[in-house]
Amino acid sequence: MGVQVLADRVAEAPLLVRRALEDAVAAGRETGIQVCAYLGGRQVLDVWAGLADPSIGQPVDGDTLFNVFSVTKAITATALHIQAERGLVDYDAPIADYWPEFAAHGKGAATVRHALTHRVGVPQMPAGVSPEMMCDWDAMAIAIADLPPLFPVGETTAYQSMTFGWIVGEIVRRTDPRRRAFADFVRQEIAEPLGCADLWLGIPRAAEPRIARLSDANASDPPPPADSLFAASMPPAVALVPAVFERPDVRRACIPGVGGIFTARSQARFFAMLAGGGELHGVRLLSAERVASFSVPRAMSDEPDPVMFGIPLPISQGGYWLGGPKVGSPRAVWHPGAGGSIGWADPDTGLAVAICHNRMFNTRDPAADPILPICEAIRSALGLSRNEERP
Repeated sequence: MGVQVLADRVAEAPLLVRRALEDAVAAGRETGIQVCAYLGGRQVLDVWAGLADPSIGQPVDGDTLFNVFSVTKAITATALHIQAERGLVDYDAPIADYWPEFAAHGKGAATVRHALTHRVGVPQMPAGVSPEMMCDWDAMAIAIADLPPLFPVGETTAYQSMTFGWIVGEIVRRTDPRRRAFADFVRQEIAEPLGCADLWLGIPRAAEPRIARLSDANASDPPPPADSLFAASMPPAVALVPAVFERPDVRRACIPGVGGIFTARSQARFFAMLAGGGELHGVRLLSAERVASFSVPRAMSDEPDPVMFGIPLPISQGGYWLGGPKVGSPRAVWHPGAGGSIGWADPDTGLAVAICHNRMFNTRDPAADPILPICEAIRSALGLSRNEERP
């Protein structure tokens, strides 16, 4: 594609993508939605549509904040990689080297890499967990360190739906010479250097009016079996639903696996750093070699995950998800969030995308997924085709 043709496509892209968002809202597939994208380090999309709060007719704008749920894990994993970059963490070292209490109940052999790749064996939340307990970092760290593994350490993939955040985050906190709270570490070492003003793990009170109201399109679905690992990993008391995650105390707490509240603008800048090999606009957080390693699949990447009802999860060595139809490239690193939020970075095209929305809808049928056509509209508008080749 010629330079002028590419420039023309980029200039037209916001109109085309905004039209796709408006169509999705008009069809009832979305309520409020933002899309921001960078290509080669340059912002090329910053569009939105729909309502942040349908009850009062409040529209979405570029400053609307959204719960992104497990997209948060990408930021949490990156915080750990920053510590590894500084020589403060060894991926192959036992977690207990940094956090001795974690060795309880036979977890002494669990490594940092096991934590990143969901192979520690403790996908379950502590017994009796409540929203109040979830808002107490120290209480959660103590309880998770004392969990018995449900699987032999390092031998079975078991998605750490919520425990991932505290395990990885506590490693970061313990290896930080300043012993900062994890939310402060993320703010000072990731958000502020990259200019991500709205990348929050614990929202400040002043920003709370900007948060979009959640809707739960799956509210009438049957609950997961009470004895399932899925329910153990996300118990009903702390489920990813509006009744829990619109609580003021939950919004203001640092919940590092699922508690992120972002704008698409800030989330896209973060993923643009990864798409740029660890650097954005002269700010380098990670080496290009380290970021390239994130596009390597973890061992046994096709293993069925018992937490996710036997569905294999495409998790990379770095703790991000890897490849797939939404992101369009097998080497793209990304993370989904409950209800459909997503962010990704494609090292081959330099494309970084954030999609934030407030209509939570999980589907097992790709044909009914409202996010997939928006992902395809973004690539089409920018003249980027899907690459199905394996790395």
